[in-house]
Formats: sequence, structure tokens, C-alpha cells
Amino acid sequence: MPPTTPNRWTIAIAGVVMQIALGAIYAWSVFRTPLVQEFGWTISEVTLAFTIAIFVVGFATFGGGIWMRRSGPRTVALAAGVLYGSGVFLASFADLGLWWLYASYGLLGGIGLGLGYIVPVATLVKWFPDKRGMITGLAVAGFGAGALLTAPIATRLIDTVGVLDTFAVLGIIYLVMVVGGALFMQDPPAGYKPAGWAPPLATQQQQAAAYTLKSALRSWQWYGLWALLFLNTTAGIAIISQAAPMAMEITNVSAALAAATVGLISIANGVGRLFWAWLSDFIGRRNVFLVMFPLQAIVFWLIPSAGSLTAFAALALIVLLCYGGGFGTMPAFVADYFGTEHVGTIYGLMLTAWSFAGVLGPTLIASLRENTGSYDQAMYIIAGLMLVSAVIPLMVRPPAPETSESGNYA
Repeated sequence: MPPTTPNRWTIAIAGVVMQIALGAIYAWSVFRTPLVQEFGWTISEVTLAFTIAIFVVGFATFGGGIWMRRSGPRTVALAAGVLYGSGVFLASFADLGLWWLYASYGLLGGIGLGLGYIVPVATLVKWFPDKRGMITGLAVAGFGAGALLTAPIATRLIDTVGVLDTFAVLGIIYLVMVVGGALFMQDPPAGYKPAGWAPPLATQQQQAAAYTLKSALRSWQWYGLWALLFLNTTAGIAIISQAAPMAMEITNVSAALAAATVGLISIANGVGRLFWAWLSDFIGRRNVFLVMFPLQAIVFWLIPSAGSLTAFAALALIVLLCYGGGFGTMPAFVADYFGTEHVGTIYGLMLTAWSFAGVLGPTLIASLRENTGSYDQAMYIIAGLMLVSAVIPLMVRPPAPETSESGNYA
């Protein structure tokens, strides 16, 4: 191996730093009440900014995957830092109207978020072929933990300087973190493999005939994995979008304690991405989802009866563990089925599942809360959805190793 080859763990750490800043999007719920109180907007109107950002993410990750193949990960990551940081910063001018909040935080920030998210995932899976599940979990663990730092900091800033100036401060911080991490992003040299590691024969054959995006889309397995990610994300993101006000309403705690709860459950989001991805290396990716869906069905059914902050936090922790587990496990799942050569575009397009879940989950819970006056009905509906979803992992199987004329799996 050439002496100029960088330490892969340095690249991994830089990727985690990027993801921490990008994952701050999950602290959105601490902005909801201050924006409603200051401008008189409705819960649904404010929640739509978060919904737009998440919807845009999936399509931006696909574009980022294509761009990475042409220009490399560093260029895409730098652009992500500028767009994401600028989007959050420009949200500080949201007193111009809701449309400005949607365009800045939602659209511009969401594009930057999507471009940045795919870079560490697609890059590190190439640097760590020997630890595929673990490294993809680590690559997105920082994203899940981003709200742990942001929620209490944002709450303190809102109390001190106001909600709009808080956007300005955080936007600058995010810009520095993502751009700084981007400087370390690069693909491994051709033919790279870790010292002392040799790929199994099956992996060698898969890499020799890796799926392209076009051939992956011709397989039903791609849509099966998309459905798994969509359903799992819908459940978790519904909780994330309303976590702080939900904690306040169900358990009658203060805004500060609710914000602390958001930070706490964000730990589970990050830990779940690493834990379930690591576990999937031993029990299989399908079995991870086969455990997570029934478990969430039980938890969502119990949430309305949570009588204390401790009970609510414990149940929300389980949901966020599973939510993170979906994102931590799926990149390795995709690489197992379709190879690593085109994982940036194949998984990038699959993240449109995140986009549509980001619309369904927050919209469902916000609208039912407004129409019924409580979160109970939304929780029972999601519990039923999770129970039905448990059928899908039983059906998903690896695609047949049939090679097309172009040398790719058909």
C-alpha cells in the first residue's frame, strides 16, 4: 500500500463530525413552540419547514451520489457545507414570512443536508470492506446524535437571543463543521483493501459484477428495501418532529425538561445506528428489521399511557433506537445485495424513502394532534402500521446472481 494512503480512521472521524452537524436537523422540535408563539403560525405550518427539509434530502442524496462519481466526495461535501450552513443561517430572516423559512431552512438546508449525508456513507463503505455493517453504522451514528448537542444549546440560545438569532449562530457553526470534515473526504486508491484482509470468494464475485443503478432498479429487491426504510423511518420521524411538545403535553413537564428529553432520545438515534448495524453483521440485515417492527408496534401502543417523563423517555428511546437502526443497517444491506461500486447512487436514490416518510410521519402526527386534541390516535395508527410492516422482512431475499451482457447483474 502506498505510503501516501491516508489513515482510514481519520476519514471516519471526519465523517462523524460532518454527520453531527447535519444531524442537528433532528433538534427541530425545540424551534416549533417558539416559532408558533412569536409569529402566530400553526403547528402544521411550522412543522412543514422540517417536512420540506426531509423531503428534499432523499432527492439531494441521489444527486450527490451521481455527482460524487464525477467529481469525488470532497467537492460534494464542500458544497453541502455551504448550502446547509447558509440555509440555517438565512432562516434567521424568517420574520419575512413562512415562505422564507420554507425556502431557507427547508429547501436550501435540505439540499445541503442530502448532499452531505451520502458522502461519508458511500465513502467509508469503500474504506472498510472488512467492517461493512459496523462502519456504515458509525458513519451515520453522528447524524443520529446531532440533536444531543443541538437541542440544549438551541434552547439556551432561544431563551437568550431569540429564535431567529439562534438560527444565525447555528448556521455558522454547521458551516464550519461540515466544511472542515469535507476536507478529509476522499475515495480509497484503486484496488484498496485493508492490510491482512482478503475478501471472501462470494464478495469477489459480487464486486466483479456489481449492480448499476439501472440494473438494481430492475430488481424487485430494491423496492423491497425501499419499503423497509420508508416504513421504519415514518414511525421514528413522527416522534422526532414532535418530541418536545409531545413530552410537555403527555407528561406535563417544562420546555427545558422536554428539550433535555429530545437530547436524550437523540442518543438512542445515534446508538441505534451503530448497535443494529454491528448486530446485523452477526444475525443478518433482514433479522434486524424482523425484530424492530414488532417491537415498535408494542411501544407506539403504550406511548399514550405513559404517565411520567421517565416512561415516555424510555418508550421514545426504543423508537429512536429502531429508527437509527434502519439507517445504520440499510447501507450495508444495499451493499450486500448490489455491491459497493455504485452504492452512492443506488442507496442515494433509495433515500427518497426518507423523503416520503418525512412527509407522511410529521404530517400525520401534526394533523391528528390538531384535529383530535391529543397524540393518542396517531400513536395507535402507527402501532398498527408497524405490526403489518413486519411481513416485509420475511419476504425480502438477495437478488439472483444473474449477469447481464454489460457485465452487471441484471
